[in-house]
Amino acid sequence: MRSFLQVEDRVRTIDRIRRLSPDTPRVWGTMSAPQMIAHLTDQMTHTLGHVEARQQTGWRRNALIRYLAIYIIPWPKGRIKGPADAFVTEPGEWKRDVDRLVSLIEEFTAADTHTDCPPHTLLGPMSRNDWGAFCWKHFDHHLRQFGV
Repeated sequence: MRSFLQVEDRVRTIDRIRRLSPDTPRVWGTMSAPQMIAHLTDQMTHTLGHVEARQQTGWRRNALIRYLAIYIIPWPKGRIKGPADAFVTEPGEWKRDVDRLVSLIEEFTAADTHTDCPPHTLLGPMSRNDWGAFCWKHFDHHLRQFGV
């Protein structure tokens, strides 16, 4: 499984991010490229525990559902709306926003392997390996949304 904890996957993802421009057109969905960068930044601040996201209840918190969502099932294009906490940051200056996102990715991968990880807002408790795979899948989903 691809993961931010794999150097090659992380480096390729950062390269894909850097190939975007604020005017890159979307292939599907409603977000602009700057909004997508802000959205992924919100997700990474949650992943790192910099902000505490509201924990939601429901069927997605089931361990089997969590495993399937992270490791098995492809995500549909433009059909699933994430939690409100993942859409807080407003886009700012493009280069600064991209650099901040890349630094958050690097902060996550540089953390001690025994670091506790916060639960995901929708999916519940997640290990560092779960977060690494989730982050890669989430970023890949949105980068494909913009054709990179």
